[in-house]
Amino acid sequence: MANLRITLVKSTIGAVPKHKKTVEALGLRKLNKTVELPDNAATRGMVKQVQHLVKVEEV
Repeated sequence: MANLRITLVKSTIGAVPKHKKTVEALGLRKLNKTVELPDNAATRGMVKQVQHLVKVEEV
């Protein structure tokens, strides 16, 4: 199964509170940090919600 490499590229300061919680639920705590998560519907939905804050690469 493929993975997604997700990097936080924009700060969550001033973001909608729901988006802040979504970014944290993805495992991203600091700017420019990267996590690898499984490529499934749940992860894709979370990424779509905060696509303006993150960069996504397929691994």
